[in-house]
Amino acid sequence: MNSLNSFISFIIERKAQIFHYFIQHIQLTLFSIVIAILIAIPLGILIVRYRKLSVPVIGFTNIVQSVPSIALLGFLIPVLGIGTNPAIIMVVMYSLLPIVKNTFTGLTNVSPALIEAADGMGLTSTQVLLKVRFPLAMPIIMSGIRISSVTAVGLMTIAAFVGAGGLGFLVFQGVSAVDNNMILAGAIPASLLAIVLDFILGKIENIVVPEGIKTNHDNKTKGRNRFFNSKKFKLGVSALVLVIILSSLVTSFISSKNTIVVGSKNFSEQLILGDMVSSLIEAKTKYKVERKLNLGATNVVFTAMKSKDVDLYVEYTGTCLVNILKQPTMTDPKKVYEASKAGMAKKYGIEMLNPIGFNNTYVLAVKKDFAKKNNLETISDLAKISPKVTAGVTFDFSNRPDGYLGLQKKYNLNFKSVKGIDGGLRYTALKNNETQVLDAFSTDGLIKKFDLKLLKDDKTFFPPYYAVPIVNQSTLKKYPELKGVLKLLDGKINDDEMRTMNLKVDNGAQSKTVAEDFLRSKHLID
Repeated sequence: MNSLNSFISFIIERKAQIFHYFIQHIQLTLFSIVIAILIAIPLGILIVRYRKLSVPVIGFTNIVQSVPSIALLGFLIPVLGIGTNPAIIMVVMYSLLPIVKNTFTGLTNVSPALIEAADGMGLTSTQVLLKVRFPLAMPIIMSGIRISSVTAVGLMTIAAFVGAGGLGFLVFQGVSAVDNNMILAGAIPASLLAIVLDFILGKIENIVVPEGIKTNHDNKTKGRNRFFNSKKFKLGVSALVLVIILSSLVTSFISSKNTIVVGSKNFSEQLILGDMVSSLIEAKTKYKVERKLNLGATNVVFTAMKSKDVDLYVEYTGTCLVNILKQPTMTDPKKVYEASKAGMAKKYGIEMLNPIGFNNTYVLAVKKDFAKKNNLETISDLAKISPKVTAGVTFDFSNRPDGYLGLQKKYNLNFKSVKGIDGGLRYTALKNNETQVLDAFSTDGLIKKFDLKLLKDDKTFFPPYYAVPIVNQSTLKKYPELKGVLKLLDGKINDDEMRTMNLKVDNGAQSKTVAEDFLRSKHLID
């Protein structure tokens, strides 16, 4: 009962945010489905006309269907950048197979006797297609469309991974913050949308399927025998076209000329910093700001930065030095900052501004009872028992030279197993004893929430990770006020303040609210 009350309270508190992402999800899904239909049905007709093409075309759509969605997005990001474009194309590509295959199957399974009768009546091949084959195949075609549509709703939750918005934003943020209410706030509307969409398509199927033809899924479904000439059908098509136009206008592929795009990675601290920078710019300038937050790990958001899909975001000095610039690790904060600043400017045309104040370095964390049982104080102590330990670390950390790859060599770690786990799930895994150690940031609010012990980096492996805004130089030239505005954050946040803000978001507060409350406390906004 307490959980239900908590969820209801969360929904009431966040209703505006949930509705915003729900509308985004509908727009993105409808647009993708319509594009898939416009591609797949003509393609199905084409391979009926030219049968030799059927094997390669259906084979290609089968291959696309077998590629993991995250991997497909990974391939699309370097070409299309982030935002709605890769998300829509990913969903369209996944939606092709059921529609193409069902269109081909439906058109080829029409009784030869009916085709001969139509030919005998003097109908042309096009008339046979439109007046005989297509109406008879419509139940099977609609079945493919309904399958693709329901699947598209679920797939579109991954759009948040590339900054396209939608209900997936709530799911991803909920996973990062270990907040079941937030996960459910994204998942439940998505499920309801899939059910409603399938119901609406069922009603459309009743209209477009000629009388007397029944689908395999519902023997009670009947058409109205006025296929292409039906007024309702034409009205439906017109409404659908209107939805496409409105969706394309609202989702807006091209940003306004006076819009600054702010990005962030996919954990609480980054969401707070992204909102903080965005709100500060909005308060101190006349520039518009587009927030593309929760974009995933370093490589995703930095790729967006390089392709100019993102103008700025807050990065960390150690990450710039080792992970982005591929330079050897150093421990002197000043040298790390200077080397990172020079390298980012020279190699990427990106300006690194002054540190915001706090140092969010990597740490290894364990449960306190586990540390006491095994006498753990340092990472060297952990190395001695590592063959008996399962580690749960973020995907980003597991592949970084300043993360697990370098740490393993420095300390001779030999874990029984190393599991790549994203976001707050690694804390859940530790709590459930599925893992015994995790990587964390020193300012993580979840460290305090789960009451964990931090192991001392006794060989000083990790470099300093001071938070710094990084901005494309072309953006600074275009928006000359920007540098002065961001300078207002110089040295403003210490470790304890950042940890406190992170904990608030991890406990369910909105990152924008937390960020703006802090800015007001420092008299940076009204």
